[in-house]
Amino acid sequence: MNDIKTGAAEVKPLPTAGWRSEKQLPSLPEVFRTIHVPINSTAWKRFLAFFGPGYLIAVGYMDPGNWATDIQGGAVYKYQLLSVILVANFTAIFLQALAAKLGIVTGRDLAQACRDSYSRWIVISLWISAEIAIVACDIAEVIGAGIALYLLFHIPLIVGCSVTSLDVLIVLALQGRGFRWIETLVITLIGSMMVIFAFEMVYAHPNWVGAAAGLIPKPEIVKDPAMLYVALGILGATVMPHNLYLHSSIIQTRSFGNSVKEIKGAIKAAYTDSTLALMLALFVNAAILILAAAAFYRTGHHEVADIQTAYKLLTPLLGASLAAPLFAIALLASGQNSTLTGTMAGQIILEGFTNFKMQPWMRRMVSRLLALVPTLFVVSKFGIDGTGKLLILSQVVLSIQLSFAVIPLVQFTCSKEKMGEFVNGLSSKVIGWSLAALILGLNSYLVYTTLFPGKQ
Repeated sequence: MNDIKTGAAEVKPLPTAGWRSEKQLPSLPEVFRTIHVPINSTAWKRFLAFFGPGYLIAVGYMDPGNWATDIQGGAVYKYQLLSVILVANFTAIFLQALAAKLGIVTGRDLAQACRDSYSRWIVISLWISAEIAIVACDIAEVIGAGIALYLLFHIPLIVGCSVTSLDVLIVLALQGRGFRWIETLVITLIGSMMVIFAFEMVYAHPNWVGAAAGLIPKPEIVKDPAMLYVALGILGATVMPHNLYLHSSIIQTRSFGNSVKEIKGAIKAAYTDSTLALMLALFVNAAILILAAAAFYRTGHHEVADIQTAYKLLTPLLGASLAAPLFAIALLASGQNSTLTGTMAGQIILEGFTNFKMQPWMRRMVSRLLALVPTLFVVSKFGIDGTGKLLILSQVVLSIQLSFAVIPLVQFTCSKEKMGEFVNGLSSKVIGWSLAALILGLNSYLVYTTLFPGKQ
């Protein structure tokens, strides 16, 4: 992404050009630069020092919102939307790399960068957009955790969704013990999900030739408004706007030095960490869609468009008694994982855009309350069956909000004035602006076809 070659003997200090030379308040000050990166050590030890932030980012790419969109995509359209998951995942890898580089080079997270660059009204608009994305993400976490508790322990959905507000205690307890504890828990939960889906895939017996063919994009995805709606839901669930803010901040938990060589090493290690983590997210998302296609589409259950119906049908269709409970356990792990990162992302967005400090538990309660209100309304009025549509809608909202994070990110990392010699190279500029235009264009088309059905 950066076209500068690293010389082995290069030890020159960081030039004063660019944002880094300016004084800047740290992002997430309670954990800022708390993890030491060895300077005169092996590349492996330096990589291990950066191992972790990518996995906190990856959990946002396999949260309950992903489950809802992937299950609907597989049950209704078989393997056709695998190509969307693949493209979305590589888009995420590229954009998360830009977010990490922004944080490393400028010492700012994306929200702080917006506050320092734009007029007051643009900053307020971007802040509101980011808060909408956090609430949409929170809705998915509330519903996912609530459904998992209902399926596993038969806890009423309203009660299960309500008690999810207490998960802030987990975040506070882990953050007090050190950032590595949060990363360890997240990686453990991701590993559990991967083992569970590997088990599920063995019993599903998918058509691997059909799955491979589904990796090739088809024009029908754009031509069919219903399929496009689900595809954009997958995009919104995969490339999540709040993750761009999160990554640009938590990469600064590493204390990596200020020389050109150290900055380049940090960028390379961050790229490697996030790329490996997001490839694991690709496996989980593809596995959910393939499982839905193999278990539901193949057997004619095209009406399976929500998590709870999928849970009920897994055991009779796969013939494995553990299939359904393991599915629910993985869902619970997914929701709790996303809760951890959502809490930090909310704090980063609030403090970065407004410079207003709020206790993490209070911030968490506010965002969770905003998510609980529409969720509990839907549950009380439409029951558990209404939560599936709300999950899909929350992911489409995330997709629409994505442009408001991507465009500033690409603009900043393409600015020589802000990035100095670490500015994006020509290829990265072309890819970045092309992705920004594509995301904006697809979402504009979605809004148009929604407002004016039949005119597409």
